[in-house]
Amino acid sequence: MRTVYVNGDYVPEDQAKISVFDRGFLFADAVYEVTGVLEGKLVDFPAHAARLARSLSELDMPMPMPEADLLAIHRELVTRNGLEEGMIYLQITRGAADRDFVFPKGAEQGVVLFTQSVPGLADAPAARRGIRIVTLPDRRWGRRDIKTVQLLYPSMGKTAAKAQGADDAWMVEDGHVTEGTSNNAYIVKDRTIITRHLGEEILHGITRAAVLRMAEEAQLKVEERPFTVAEAQAADEAFVTSASAFVMPVVEIDGTRIGSGTPGPIATRLREIYLEESRANAI
Repeated sequence: MRTVYVNGDYVPEDQAKISVFDRGFLFADAVYEVTGVLEGKLVDFPAHAARLARSLSELDMPMPMPEADLLAIHRELVTRNGLEEGMIYLQITRGAADRDFVFPKGAEQGVVLFTQSVPGLADAPAARRGIRIVTLPDRRWGRRDIKTVQLLYPSMGKTAAKAQGADDAWMVEDGHVTEGTSNNAYIVKDRTIITRHLGEEILHGITRAAVLRMAEEAQLKVEERPFTVAEAQAADEAFVTSASAFVMPVVEIDGTRIGSGTPGPIATRLREIYLEESRANAI
């Protein structure tokens, strides 16, 4: 049985409880982060902590503890659960208060963390065969740059994709791809990596930032701009990035084969580079 962290205590998962008045439960008034774990170490933790602080600030919530304390909790959960490969989920809420749409004053924030063990995460079979994508209208709220727990529509999208026999969905707004249900989206054309520019329309992915830096270091051209579904279907390659999928090749979009229909060389190489660097720099 897993040990989880709830508001200052490490408890067995079947004893973990939060208030029914917690605003994360009532209003999705909460933010989260997911940090990958490889060989028992945390991947890109400082960047996740920085994005967490930004998300909290955008919602007028303070950081509930120093970054060093947050790191210590992550490491303690890794140790207590013997986690070798997987991820740690962190959620911070505005806290428990009587149900009112107006932000409460003086509520004690809720802090919850738990581990998810995923043996073989770095060697996922999907990375060798590639994944299939369908597209859906993007009907989320406008501040997607804030990593809130408002994930109902992405959940609906991923479920709809599975119902169609695909692996995931890309969302489309004003004729252009924004991002995947839980990842950033990319295409490759003539050895140029194309991905949507940062803004309020997409999440500022931690893995995205690392992969784009590695691409430029590998002398690959990067264009940050919107792209259409038709452009994606005509691309040489496509892929997604996230903390849990790393770099994952896409081989089909809405039934159209991408390139050769197998993981392309650029996506494959970027995954190798990312995993190698992540293992070397994890803490």
